[in-house]
Amino acid sequence: MRLTRYLPLGVALLAAAFLIVPAILSILAGITANYFRGLSSGLTLRWIFEVWELYAGSIFLSLWIALCCLVVTLLIGVPAAYWLARNPGRMARWLEEFVSLPLSIPGLALALALIQLYGSHLGFRTSWLFILTGHVLYTLPFMVRSVQAVWAGMDLTTLEESAASLGAGPWQRFRDIALPGALPGILAGALTVVTLSIGEFNLTWMLHTPYLKTLPVGLADAYASMRLEIASAYTLIFFVIIVPLLMAMQWASDRARRLTR
Repeated sequence: MRLTRYLPLGVALLAAAFLIVPAILSILAGITANYFRGLSSGLTLRWIFEVWELYAGSIFLSLWIALCCLVVTLLIGVPAAYWLARNPGRMARWLEEFVSLPLSIPGLALALALIQLYGSHLGFRTSWLFILTGHVLYTLPFMVRSVQAVWAGMDLTTLEESAASLGAGPWQRFRDIALPGALPGILAGALTVVTLSIGEFNLTWMLHTPYLKTLPVGLADAYASMRLEIASAYTLIFFVIIVPLLMAMQWASDRARRLTR
């Protein structure tokens, strides 16, 4: 009985250590004066200031693209999920598979297709909107599936038919019934979209230009051309940005789920 009780806990702690220990070591390297001498060389914020001086533009660009990606996926994904939930059938399944197609294609292949299609449009190709297009294509299926799953579990059609019988119009049914019920799915999808957009590398590596580097691309550049301490300080800044964001959005998602219940 004790083995059955504590074995899952032990596995969970082991998995957590497997993920957390390397992150801690990387963070310590970012505030260590000399990585090869270890903590005995002393702690410093010098590398963090250097990273900020070199890559502040990349940090702000990543946050801006993630925010724009979230807005676009909300504007496209929520109505698309609503239509799929209200019109189940063969066409809806085909459209759902079509929307999910970017998930089955490697990011490099998707980026290459975008370059072949829009490469001749230099103004668009060298703009941050080009990276945003790739991020939207990659993250849109997560928003659609997250919202659609919530609506599928709440029998949306029956609720809206009941509201229609009481005189509610299409917009009123969508605003007062569908959207509040889907709020947990919308927040869960938003969490996924923002984190995937900030951390996306393969797709962005093909789409970026030397003047448009996002956080992961800048991190790869730091590891390739800078001191290990600077690259580790870059990782520390990445954690400082993404972890509070994840915690805040997770709290909002849990809050919305409790309010819905």
